This record gives sequence, structure tokens and C-alpha cells, in this order.
Amino acid sequence: MKVAILAHELFPDGAKTAVGVMRYGGYDVTAVLDRENAGDRVRDHIDLPDAPIVASMDEVERCDALLIGIAPIGGGFEDSWREDVRTALSRGCDVISGLHYFLTEDEEFVRLAAENDCELWDVREPHDDLGVSEGIAADVDADVVLTVGTDCSVGKMTATLELVDAAKEAGVDAGFIPTGQTGIMIDGWGNPIDRVISDFTAGAVEEMIVEKGDEHDVLFVEGQGSIVHPAYSAVTCGILHGAMADRLVLCHEEGKEVIHGYESFSLPSIPTYVDLYEDLARPVHEAEVVAGMLNTRYVDEDAAAHEAVEAYAEAAGVPATDPVRFGAEEVLEAVL
Repeated sequence: MKVAILAHELFPDGAKTAVGVMRYGGYDVTAVLDRENAGDRVRDHIDLPDAPIVASMDEVERCDALLIGIAPIGGGFEDSWREDVRTALSRGCDVISGLHYFLTEDEEFVRLAAENDCELWDVREPHDDLGVSEGIAADVDADVVLTVGTDCSVGKMTATLELVDAAKEAGVDAGFIPTGQTGIMIDGWGNPIDRVISDFTAGAVEEMIVEKGDEHDVLFVEGQGSIVHPAYSAVTCGILHGAMADRLVLCHEEGKEVIHGYESFSLPSIPTYVDLYEDLARPVHEAEVVAGMLNTRYVDEDAAAHEAVEAYAEAAGVPATDPVRFGAEEVLEAVL
């Protein structure tokens, strides 16, 4: 499928959905929409498959769908995007959105989609049959590995997918459990955990574990949020208990000291996170932090990044790597 990706004013650093889809998705990206960087190319900013950056959907020559590649806090729809969505639908393009604002509840978009035979896919809309956890995820044949984080947007989905790829390359039958909008866009299925009724959060994760747990030897579950995040900790806890993971991989971003969007809240020490996650998991299903993933995207030199990874590994007391920069193979043995 040929797609254009909307990432106005935020590409690449503030558009993690766009970057994730471009790095791991099976889409043919024909253009990125970003008014601020219009006229540039993707490779001018980040090492991803190249495409032109344009100011609006009017400048996109060909595509089958417009994908909204921004996931702002709260998941709202920015009205300045409306004209691009209108243009896409008027041209017969589907629209894929991971927002909490559902396009299928927008009268104008629904009308245009019907008139032009287009599909609106709200990735964050959960199915109707979810229920509470039965506490059975640990009964599946597969080992379950969950990525957890010191904050949101530190690279949990990236770490998870890099581990899946590394495991497959090593001959391991590995599966991916998507829990967020970007992972669902990439893999084409999953439960959007941050949109699920709170009582059903653990059950929604468990449902996916049970569905895939006898098909693979190892399941890698995409984590969300952070156990200390003032807004998203409930999602993190629900995934931790619903997955009943056997092993945990702690993800962190080098240099991060405060919580994203909540800068008055400082991050605890790395050893504190290890203890928090292990202690919280233990009453439901005991799990240890066995590896660390460090996002060094803001570290310029590889030598300095290596030093940062070594310091992180020492602080966490486990092997660590930056999976994008140095590969996930560095920690795969510990994870498996």
C-alpha cells in the first residue's frame, strides 16, 4: 500500500508513529507531510527509507491512504490537519488514524468517505468483546518477554520489534504482541490498551497472549508508559499483570531526567525502576529485569554512546545495548 504520512511540525523527533511505521511497517511511503520541513527529504533528517517532505496533501502525487503519524498527549485531532484529510478522502484515499479522536465519529469525514468509497480506520478503537483478565496468560507454551520503560516515548516499541527481528534471525520462533497504535499499524492487529476500559486492560493483553501463545516459542510484548508516570501508570500496570511476563527488558533514553510532558516530576534512579517493576510483577507472576535497552539518539558519537550504554548496564545490573545503533543481538542471549 502506498501511503502519505502526516507529521506536521513534528518530523522526525516528535512524530514517533511516523518514524515507527516508516522503519518497521510494510508500507510504501510516497511522501511525508510537514509544513515546517517542506522541500526537504526524509534522509535529510533521519536514516529511514527516503521520501519527499511536502507541505500538504495537494502536493502528494500518488497514494492509497493518508496515515496520521502523530500521537500527541491526549490523542486529539488538530484542526489544521482537516484540509489534508479532506483532500485525501476527496481523492479516494483511505485514512488511518491512531488518535483518541475517532474519524468515524466526524460527520464530515464519514460523509466524504462514503461519497468516495474510502475506509476510515481508527486504530485505537477496541473491539466490543473485551473482559477482565482470568489470570491465565502464564499457561501458554511460549515464554513471554515484556518491554517496560522509565518513561513514555523512550523506545519500548522499537526495542520490542528489534528483539523480534534479532530472535528470528537467530532461528527463534518469535511473535510480536502490539499494544499501541503504532504497533497495530505495523503488524495489522492488536488491542489498543490505552483506549480499553480500565477493568479490561489486563484482559485485553491476556487475550492476545492466549491467541498467539501456542503459535510461537517466545512472545515479545510491546510495553506502554511507565510505572511512575502520573498519567499513564495504569496502562503500564495493566500490561504488566495481564501479560504475566517471564522476563522484563527495561528501556530508557540517555540524558532523560524528567517525565515527558510532566517536567516537574523527576525520574527515579535506574535501580529503583528495576525494583519497582520486579516487586509489582511478583504477586501476580514473578519476572526479572534481564536486559536493558538505551535510546542514544541524542548522543552524537558512537564512542560516547557505547560509554552511555555501559554506564546504563552497570546501573541496571544487566546486559544492555542501543538496539537501533548497535543491534539487539548484544542482549539476546540474556533475554532468551
